[in-house]
Amino acid sequence: MSLLTQLGIRYPIFLAPMAGVTTPLLASQVSEAGGLGALGLGACDAFQAEAAIRATQQLTSQPFQVNFFCHRSTPLDPVKSRAWCEYLSAHFTQFGQAVPTQLLAPYTSLTDSPELLEVILATRPAVVSFHFGLPPKFILQALQHAKIPYWVSVTRLSEALYAQQQGCSAIIAQGVEAGGHRATFDPLCDAGLSTEGLLQQLAPHISLPIISAGGVMTGGQITQLLTQGASAAQLGTAFITCQESAASDQLRQRLFMAKGTQITDVISGRPARGVMGRWQQEIDHPLRPAHADYPYSYALAKQLDKVASAQGVTDYQVCWAGTGVTALRPLDALPLMQTLIAELN
Repeated sequence: MSLLTQLGIRYPIFLAPMAGVTTPLLASQVSEAGGLGALGLGACDAFQAEAAIRATQQLTSQPFQVNFFCHRSTPLDPVKSRAWCEYLSAHFTQFGQAVPTQLLAPYTSLTDSPELLEVILATRPAVVSFHFGLPPKFILQALQHAKIPYWVSVTRLSEALYAQQQGCSAIIAQGVEAGGHRATFDPLCDAGLSTEGLLQQLAPHISLPIISAGGVMTGGQITQLLTQGASAAQLGTAFITCQESAASDQLRQRLFMAKGTQITDVISGRPARGVMGRWQQEIDHPLRPAHADYPYSYALAKQLDKVASAQGVTDYQVCWAGTGVTALRPLDALPLMQTLIAELN
């Protein structure tokens, strides 16, 4: 049985579950148009996650996926934290603000939040997907017992083989072109494979359906991936500028003006691809100190952006996007889905 048949959807067009960007309205619009909507809940607590899932379920009876972060939590390293704060201090003082002296994790991993499992079991979404690895065995067993399928994003063959062994019903193969955070289980072990290259590496060894992600912007690209063995494609950047997303008008404008992207780990503490700005050009200096690790560095980056934005400076805005950002189309969710479907055919 094909993946689309299993899900009960018409088109191999999946919305990427972008934390802070996807909304119940955006997810429902994609699902209603025959694709698979998504909610990125990695930055949500249990109350927020349940509210988002139930709001989406009220807007559509069609399936959608929900996504959670499964990074390995590490305690704050006080030495690295102080060095990183000191390194960024001049960027704060230019706005008349002292650099924060204490960094707190802005959100936790599903691994450390059992209450999120209770939300999943109570709301029963069509699919649960994971980023940065898989959660502990007891969570996977609970999902299996509840007959809720689960996926995980992978960036190399060893991760995909492990996902297959752990009972995933499909895998999301994220190429290096993808915007936002790399899905590597270990941020120090990135194969750097392209979307097509990763698909070609996985297809002979993996019996699960493969959902290709990374730099996909058109129906023609989706068709090409399908011919190479993918069961569907997942698109993120293509949907950020839709009015149904949570992106600000300022962020949309910056995306439309973007000339290129780059991966850096100085913003959040994990490698992530975003639009070129001061983070990539200046802060990610060859002689910089070690950052404060994920997600502590992210907490500092968000504070710096907030301080700068309050004074009308957008140079520190976090603007995740994939390599296809220059091919963005000024379309809302439904017309974009209709365009992609027409290009597929």
